[in-house]
Amino acid sequence: MEIRKTGRSVGRKTHYWNMAFHTANTLFMLALIVVTLYPVLNTIAISFNDGTDALRGGIHVWPRVFSLESYRGVMSDEYVFNAFLISVSRTAIQTVLNLVLTSMLAYTLSRREFILRKFITTIFVLTMYVNAGLIPNYLLISRTLGLGKSFWVYIIPTMLSCFNMIVIRTYILNLPDALVESARIDGAGEIRIFWQIIAPLCLPVLATVALFVAVGAWNSWFDTHLYNAGKPKLHSLQYLLKMKLATTQASTNAAMSSTTALSAKPTSTPITIRAAITVISALPIMLVYPFLQKYFVVGLSIGSVKG
Repeated sequence: MEIRKTGRSVGRKTHYWNMAFHTANTLFMLALIVVTLYPVLNTIAISFNDGTDALRGGIHVWPRVFSLESYRGVMSDEYVFNAFLISVSRTAIQTVLNLVLTSMLAYTLSRREFILRKFITTIFVLTMYVNAGLIPNYLLISRTLGLGKSFWVYIIPTMLSCFNMIVIRTYILNLPDALVESARIDGAGEIRIFWQIIAPLCLPVLATVALFVAVGAWNSWFDTHLYNAGKPKLHSLQYLLKMKLATTQASTNAAMSSTTALSAKPTSTPITIRAAITVISALPIMLVYPFLQKYFVVGLSIGSVKG
């Protein structure tokens, strides 16, 4: 009887501890969701709010005075559609080329029978730690290679990535060697092995790397500032939006310092313009990420198991 009572008491304590844990875990996750979503909803609310009213502050997750003037101001630039096409084109081309070339290099350096694989891998890794600096890179790309003031300055320097190569190479090293050996026995060449066996098995890590490259290409603006600042038709969307924000800030400061500042009632201000730019910049990535999320977690975790 005593053993039964002791077992029941232990079972009740375990049940209460499990309930307490699940309750605390649920509350923590709800708090995490609120903390994560609030900045996003607040930015969207500010972007749809009247600029003058937004200066008062106090906007949370819903616009107080609804207005589309900030988006009209951003989209009114004559080059905005062209800049959007430039950003989409560079993101698509850069992602595809980087994925294909980096994965092929990673497969080559993952083959144990390749004698120079350790030496070449070491040379690539050194490029992650030793950098010549901004000025030598600028001189190399702009003058030596002659890529300045052209669309290819967005593509050629980004066709390979050492970090992505290491991630893909590590993932391939975790695949069974018997797959490659059996394919070779059947007479398959290295190219056929890569495209028909290795590449389909590497889909999670390839999706992860594709997300890395696409986000970096979409958000990039400094290369436009360096090489194509004087070519409006080659401006990326991020660079155009950055210049739009700087122009709005300058015009607002000029208006505030003028004698007509009291009578002027702008409907868009740097605060709302900045929020609208943030929403426009993040929207494409937010639409793409849910489709790659399941591959992102699997690819990143498996690709980091082995060095």
